[in-house]
Amino acid sequence: MSLQNGLTAIVDGSSPPFVFGTFDYLCAQAPLPLCSLVASSQSPSPTEPLCYARNIEIGGGSYLLFEPATLFVQIIALIMTLVMIYYIRSKYTAVGRKEIVMFFYMYAATIIVDFLLIGTIIPPASIVYKYFTALHAGLFVSTFWCLMYNGIVGFQWTEDGTPQSLWTLRLSTLAVLLITFTVSILTFFNLGGLSSAAPMGLFIMYLILPAIFLITYLVLQITLVLTTLDDRWPLGDLLFSFFFFLIGIVLEFVIGPQLCELATHYVDGMFFGHIGTLLGIMLVYKFWDSITKEDLEFAVSGKANVWEARNPLLEDDLPATFGGPKNEAW
Repeated sequence: MSLQNGLTAIVDGSSPPFVFGTFDYLCAQAPLPLCSLVASSQSPSPTEPLCYARNIEIGGGSYLLFEPATLFVQIIALIMTLVMIYYIRSKYTAVGRKEIVMFFYMYAATIIVDFLLIGTIIPPASIVYKYFTALHAGLFVSTFWCLMYNGIVGFQWTEDGTPQSLWTLRLSTLAVLLITFTVSILTFFNLGGLSSAAPMGLFIMYLILPAIFLITYLVLQITLVLTTLDDRWPLGDLLFSFFFFLIGIVLEFVIGPQLCELATHYVDGMFFGHIGTLLGIMLVYKFWDSITKEDLEFAVSGKANVWEARNPLLEDDLPATFGGPKNEAW
């Protein structure tokens, strides 16, 4: 199936149209964890993806591992995240160090839960699948909130690294996580006036809020660089980060099925989407690293300092042959 034929398939109706408040279109493009828990707007059954990546049989066919290529990308993403966390923690006096490291912790937690869900390590038939999917949604949204908060830290509304700043971040992130988790659970179980057949609340929490948080972070950081920094090069890291986020979204949710067909089902759009996200996250770190300077007076170095005791009075009395200044009277 060529890319042109794939795009034609979308136009002629084989892919459901994008309708605000429903996951039909998104679930047809990529197998999101929540897709099996929300009904299609056209039928009571969930929307099936147009193209799946190949599965791997484990244990002589007794177990199927879904999305193996995407899982590999997630392992790489988790390793890279741990490396970035290590380097952030080593910059002891950098501005916003404790705040930005929490963002990467949240991203790592999201990767781990997503790994369990899309690989069907926790199968959809499991009684805990709905709870883990709700947790994943909560982590996903609160990670973007944490990123936006880090965009505010640079304006020094309060001293970074202080209990006020850190507890504001922790409590607000926890609140966003719990609200999203609650909305997800009520939607999946059709409780509290929410319904899996009309998941408008979950749609807003899962898609609209992260987009708002991301755009707000972008605007705040552009403003910060233009108004407070002499160096404009960090803008390149920031804009490329946003670019890779967008490319990941396009590859996963716009032409994902076509890429899956072109790759003969070895990978699908989710594989490329996770690569785009990882590159975007890495450039967020690069941007933060480029706009923060460590206070060397208080930085801890692993190298031993070599101190040289010198007495300027004695130097004046030394002849030039011994390294001191020339003294004609000596």
